[in-house]
Amino acid sequence: MKNAYDILVVGGGHAGVEAALAAARLGKRTALISIDPGAIARMSCNPSIGGLAKGHLVREIDVLGGEMAKATDASGIQFKLLNRSKGRAVWSPRAQADKFRYEDYMQRVIKNTPGLDVIAGDATELLLKANRITGIRLRDGALVPGRICILTNGTFLRGKIHIGDIQIPAGRYGELPSIGISDQLKALGFSVKRLKTGTPSRITKRSIDFDVLEIQAGDPDPLPFSYATKNFHPKNIPCWLAYTNTQTHDILRSALDRSPLYTGKIEGTGPRYCPSIEDKIVRFSDKAAHQLFLEPEWEGSSQWYVNGFSSSLPVDIQIRALRSVRGLERAEFIKIGYAIEYDYFPSHQIRRSLETKEIHGLYFAGQINGTSGYEEAAAQGLMAALNAVRSIEDKTPLVPERHEAYIGVLIDDLCSKETSEPYRMFTSLAEYRLLLRWDNAHLRLLEYVREAGLQSAEMIETFEKTRNETRVLEKKYSATRILPGNPLQIPLDQPSALSLLIRRQELDERHLPLLREHYFPEYGVDAVDQAFVLTRYEGYIDRQFKQVEKMRQLENRHIPTGLDFHRVPSLSNEGREKLIKFRPESIGQASRIRGISPADIQVLLIYLQK
Repeated sequence: MKNAYDILVVGGGHAGVEAALAAARLGKRTALISIDPGAIARMSCNPSIGGLAKGHLVREIDVLGGEMAKATDASGIQFKLLNRSKGRAVWSPRAQADKFRYEDYMQRVIKNTPGLDVIAGDATELLLKANRITGIRLRDGALVPGRICILTNGTFLRGKIHIGDIQIPAGRYGELPSIGISDQLKALGFSVKRLKTGTPSRITKRSIDFDVLEIQAGDPDPLPFSYATKNFHPKNIPCWLAYTNTQTHDILRSALDRSPLYTGKIEGTGPRYCPSIEDKIVRFSDKAAHQLFLEPEWEGSSQWYVNGFSSSLPVDIQIRALRSVRGLERAEFIKIGYAIEYDYFPSHQIRRSLETKEIHGLYFAGQINGTSGYEEAAAQGLMAALNAVRSIEDKTPLVPERHEAYIGVLIDDLCSKETSEPYRMFTSLAEYRLLLRWDNAHLRLLEYVREAGLQSAEMIETFEKTRNETRVLEKKYSATRILPGNPLQIPLDQPSALSLLIRRQELDERHLPLLREHYFPEYGVDAVDQAFVLTRYEGYIDRQFKQVEKMRQLENRHIPTGLDFHRVPSLSNEGREKLIKFRPESIGQASRIRGISPADIQVLLIYLQK
């Protein structure tokens, strides 16, 4: 088709940005279609990136060549490594961002990326020929031809805002929803459902009494998200903690009959782990107080985000309730909280490549798959683009396994589990989380980095050097003996193996600078640290690798595309129903689908052997 794009990306949120940048950087002519190009990469909810498990995703995006980590480092105003008092598996970076600086950074990168055009418009119809994407139609009637389309619509598909009895069609506050594509796909046989998320009020800084709140500062020695970031000296602008009380809860409880969440006006299911404040007081009625995290939305911001007070209650109740919180008695409201309901497509309809099973060349990424969060969206956008490009080049899809990346856990969960509520990534969802630490993303994903083709040769060389040095140091740690009176200031009566001191926790992270300075000065800081972690957790890591090998046999048993499960005898009724619905690509994936029993797996294995 003349003047056709290779890849069309619909939606300029975090999924759309990563998808468009990756596709263009891989040499494909790409169009990013956004209703409002000025809102591209907007932080529509809280002004932060990372957090538990989410920080892992950002590091993986960075390693594979995505942009989110660099944008965060460039716009962050506070950085913190969470869970430092616990084991390495659950350490995770988080940053407060200047939301304006973040979107400015991303929009500047997009503008300066060769082969990437931004088109202002609302995509209302997919153009198809023989069940293949050929382009899209915009609301103004314009046609944009393209070989592949990645839908990253976020909350815009038939989006509707709820504030008490008020209902407003919108994708975000003040922005029009996207109408048309949901109805078209439903008519084509796709399952379409509704989800709900929400956002809290924004209040003025001058109305907050900081003297009675708890300060929450960042780390004094912050670490960047991106491996490419050098000379990192960010701001450390504090956040503050406040707490609801019984009076707050009484006010909220008195108005539940005016909440669209409880009157049935909201059809969609909300997020379990980030509920609205009215949902919290019902589900956790035994708690006398809930934490509120007050965050500046940009450096020098007069507008503050009240994290933890998401609500769809009427305006008067939100104001009364928030003003009952100590320190917020004089709260001045800039924006009121609201719930937003939107269409999504249950993710059993996508392959692990994120291409839909029914339409060739159509990919879903982000909240359209039922996920929540900037980080989950960005990871899907990146992977959808990588696999879309590989499809054009007749290459096999690139998808990390569950033991290799949180991205692998995310995609596998989407393809093998029912998504009845917004999916959010947690470390507890990864059964091999000791292998998936935030600090080793560059080592465990090195082969995928080479395949993806987005990372610079210089960065790949750096990753390879760290991996090689780490392997050498593991052996040296076992061979090195630490003597009494050592420069590490570890009290010893007799010589002891370095590896033994590490496992007995007599040597910890605080000793690593001295260890490198006096024993291994020719090795990189990162390698010294990685060898330390591998030595300390050696037994646990070996155990997890044995579990991986045990499961690998099932992962490698592929299920033929188009297998008629009706012809497989002795399957349970529920097992057959779930296999037909999800159409898993391997026995391993099938074994993780709820409703498919071990007996069903054995029946399937025997049938495939025959």
